[in-house]
Parts: sequence; structure tokens; C-alpha cells
Amino acid sequence: MSSMTGKPDQRFFSLIFDTIPQGIFTIDDQGLITSFNRSAEAITGYSEDEVRGRPCYEVFQADLCAASCPLKRSITTREANEARQATVVIKSGRRLPISIFTSALVNEAGDVIGGVEMFRDVSTEVELKKKLYESYQFEDIVTKSPAMRDLLEMLPLVSQSQSTVLIYGESGTGKELVARAIHNYGPRRNRPFIAINSAAVPDTLMESELFGYKKGAFTDAKKDKPGRFARAEKGTLFLDEVSELSPSIQAKLLRVLEEKEYEPLGGTQSLKADVRIIAATNRELDHEVRNHRFRQDLFFRLNVVNLRLPPLRERREDVPLLIEHFIKRFNAIQGRRIQRCSERVMATLLAYPFPGNVRELENAIEHAFVVCVGEIIQLDDLPAHIVQAVMEGAAPIAALKREGIQPLQSAEAEVIKNVLAQHHGNRGRAAQELGVSRSTLWRKMVKYGIEQ
Repeated sequence: MSSMTGKPDQRFFSLIFDTIPQGIFTIDDQGLITSFNRSAEAITGYSEDEVRGRPCYEVFQADLCAASCPLKRSITTREANEARQATVVIKSGRRLPISIFTSALVNEAGDVIGGVEMFRDVSTEVELKKKLYESYQFEDIVTKSPAMRDLLEMLPLVSQSQSTVLIYGESGTGKELVARAIHNYGPRRNRPFIAINSAAVPDTLMESELFGYKKGAFTDAKKDKPGRFARAEKGTLFLDEVSELSPSIQAKLLRVLEEKEYEPLGGTQSLKADVRIIAATNRELDHEVRNHRFRQDLFFRLNVVNLRLPPLRERREDVPLLIEHFIKRFNAIQGRRIQRCSERVMATLLAYPFPGNVRELENAIEHAFVVCVGEIIQLDDLPAHIVQAVMEGAAPIAALKREGIQPLQSAEAEVIKNVLAQHHGNRGRAAQELGVSRSTLWRKMVKYGIEQ
């Protein structure tokens, strides 16, 4: 500071500008670059002389430029835009992911005279995240739960066999996703994958749905109709909620498994069936057998390979991963640019028991996309019953203690890392967003081994 005027010493501005490790450039009110610091030169490969006086979009060719330029929006609204990710093209021609911060430049008279953008290279972070996802993702199954990882390691082996598979899991755990993954990685991948929910089809229609019917089999049978087995020929038939099949259908299904043939309703000749069957249930079939509700011989035929999907409440460390996965999916589907959910939303979703499992979480994020007006999902954007359940203490705290605290610790550590990254390692801002003191944040960083 100048001792005479109390104003910053102008001599140090250029030094500070060039010693900041983030790339910085400024533009005038025409969008032309007016300055370009040394870090920006190092990151992009361009010298200041090469870019000065050129439009920033021409230099960077950022993927955000065509749709919605954050720097222009800052100039228009006079509001800063934080922690946006973009991909630019550097001088070598390589595409580079960067994280950007933009703000308007306002003179002493209060007039906007241009804008400033600070950016940093996040290619290492993106590559690490990509490797993380590759390690824990199989098809659309996103996880880092040890139990789910063990299951995913089995899927390539299961996919290559022709054995019947029985998948156990509560409603919404992703049984059909697992079945599709097995099909897609197996030798039948280029053949049909046909699914049917046994609980959704009335008993009177199930036989014709599975095996089809011949013309004249009943009053409205004006022509032959192929069933699911015929449509799945040389492919895979997924029988969801197989425990709901009636005894008569169970007997007919057993014949297909044992003799590889079936008869359409009203038919007189058997048809061959070259179909792999994957069945799923949310009930314990051995218990259903003991209570004479399911055929023991059919159970043994179905239970060749047994896979169990844990409910979401037993894999809470997956909640942040799944949220990010669904945000990316709905952004692509709906053309939105939602960045993330707030920490209050994350805490609420981590505390909620999710009786509907992954499907309920997906529905919650889709609901938020419908009502969210900004780029960050807020608590008011969640379905009311989730917020109410957590506020009223419906989240089973005792159950969480029985499950062990490690999953929640893992999730909390991930939240802290994300917030620190969004604020470029600034602990003060991160602590403020998390709603804790700097000392509390520091203790948690030490606890989880987070380095910034």
C-alpha cells in the first residue's frame, strides 16, 4: 500500500498478475483480449503478443462459447461465475479441460469496461476421475461399494457362460441393469434382450405373453402371435419378479429349461427355444419353496448362478457418485447445464434411507431437474417427502450405526474434496459453504487425509 495515498502501489500489479499460478486474461467491452498472464501462456502455449487484440472465443475455441459464454454473462449481469468446467483448444491443437472463474471489470465510475477470466488446467483431475469411473463402472452400474465391486468383477465371467442366472435384490436396486450388462458382454450381445415383469402381467395372460398363441386359440386370436420366448430367440429373456409366476406357468417354464422347447397357446407342435434365461426376484426363493409357493425343481434350475444386489442404504458411499451420474445423464437428455447439488441437498440424500433404492434416487434427481431454476440443485428442489422424512428423523440413525460409519465417512470426505476443488483449495470459502468453521474443516481434512 502507498503510505501517502492509502491506495495499492501500481508497480506491484504486473508482478502479482504474472506470479499467480492460475491463467488470467482480460477482455475489453468488445470481447478482445487486453492482457494475458504468464500462467495463461504456459497453459495454452500462446504468448501474450499472439492473443492480444483477438476475440477470446477465437483463441480458446471453448465448448461453452457457442452455447453460453460465462464471461459474457458476467459482463452482462455483473455477477461472478464460479467453478465452471470447459474444454478449450490450446496452441498444439490438443483439447484441454479447464476450470474457470469469470467476473466483470468495473471502473471507479461504476461502468463495466470488460471482463476477467481466471482458469486452471484440470486435465489431471479429469483423468483421475475417468480412471476412477472406469474402475468402478460396468455399463450404467456406478459404484465404489466393496460389495458391488465384488459383484461387478464376476459379471464378465458370468456373461461368457450360458448358465441361467438368478438375481436377488429389492425393488429399484438395478436388477435389470445387471441383466442387460450380462447380456451385452456375452456371446448373445447381437441378439435380442427381451424383458418381462411377471408381477405386472395377469396370470390369464402370462402364458400367451411368454409362449405366444396360434390363430383360433381363443375368440380374438385372429392370427398367430409370437411370445417373449420367440422374440428372444438366440438372445436373452429377463424374467423380473419370477416369484410371482403361477404354479402352472412355473411348470411350463421348467419344461423350457429342461427340454429347450415349448408350445404356443392353441398349438399342437413344440417349438425349440435357444434362449438364455436371467431371472430376478425381491423375495428369498428358498423361503418360497419351503412355504410351497415356488417349485423346488424350478428353483434349482434357476439358481445356477446367484447374484445379490445390496440395497442403497447398505452402499451409501455410492450416493454422491450416483447423483453426479444422474446429473450428467439428465443434462444430456434435457439440454440443461446443472452443475451439482448443494451440500444441504447432499447431506439430506445421504441421510435418507431410500426404500425405493437407486430408482428412487434417480427419480428424485429427475424431479429436481424439473423444478430447479438455477445451476445448483437446492433443498426446495427435492421431492417434499424426502426432505420431510429426514427433517422428521425418519432416516434410520440406529440402522446407520449398525451398518458402520465408514460409508458415511467416505461420503463426507468426498463432499469435502469436491467443495475444496470448487473453491480452488480456499478453506475459508469451503468452510462457509459447508456450514462449518475453518478449524472444523481442518480437523476433518486431517482425519480423512485430504491435502490441499
